[in-house]
Amino acid sequence: MYDKILVPLDGSAMAEVALPYAEELAGRLGSEVIITYVAASPQEPAYRERESYIQEKVEAIKRGADKYLEGKKEKAVKVEPAILKGDPAEEIVNYADKANIGLIVMATHGLSGIKRWALGSVADKVVRAARQPVALIRGQNGQPGVRARGMLNKITVPLDGSKESEAVIPYIEDLASKLKAEVTLLLTVAQVYYVYPAVEGAFQIPYTEEEMEPVKANAEEYLKKIAARLKDRNIEAKHKVTVGDAAEEIIRIADETHTDLVAMSTHGRSGISRWAFGSVAGKVLQGGNTPLLLVRVSEAPV
Repeated sequence: MYDKILVPLDGSAMAEVALPYAEELAGRLGSEVIITYVAASPQEPAYRERESYIQEKVEAIKRGADKYLEGKKEKAVKVEPAILKGDPAEEIVNYADKANIGLIVMATHGLSGIKRWALGSVADKVVRAARQPVALIRGQNGQPGVRARGMLNKITVPLDGSKESEAVIPYIEDLASKLKAEVTLLLTVAQVYYVYPAVEGAFQIPYTEEEMEPVKANAEEYLKKIAARLKDRNIEAKHKVTVGDAAEEIIRIADETHTDLVAMSTHGRSGISRWAFGSVAGKVLQGGNTPLLLVRVSEAPV
């Protein structure tokens, strides 16, 4: 599932925040890494310099991944460059399909001349168009000390009770079982209110904690079943139910548990609410401090 990892760069330091993650994944999973740069044309200014730059990053990834191999040189990580030409988002997506890429790892910010990679630009377009899971690494205000601390020891997986939100589970099963990562399943239930009509409109009174217990109990039972599935694969799995706004709770729990990665599907339904990139996932990326792995529902393995 993660045999090949694609890491797009644009020559900026901000885009390079994805590299430590690629190093660790490659070293611990034995994945092949392809470092790519998308040029407008071979006549682009500094084209040759970009070739040299990408080759330098290839060698750096090889060295960085070695520390995860525990001296087993026969399992040396394969890292290759790929210089593409054209529109960045289109070329990244097309190459990922042609090269059978299993995971795209990229920063959400970066600068390349007058072009800007940002949520809503290249990264956004890749997430919307790519069939593969995309790991988005925050280019600013991300977690420090990634190289020293390691990346994927703790994974938080938000669910909403729908089959769509569960699309991420097979990807996490594969990842966590190989990395021996701890998984926390999180379900946030919305606060329930009594609604009373009034002369100037309705007013609401929230359920008490005691009245919310049956709602939380149903969520607990649901998460226990998912956790049991993970434990059957020898994955350390915990579960947690909270009450409130989904995005806010995901961010809070990720911070409190010092999670290394939040993994979720880009769509899901829970009652009348809809998870979508630009909604819960977008809020988590924009407001959180943790890398985000997004899996498209339609491309989930069966």
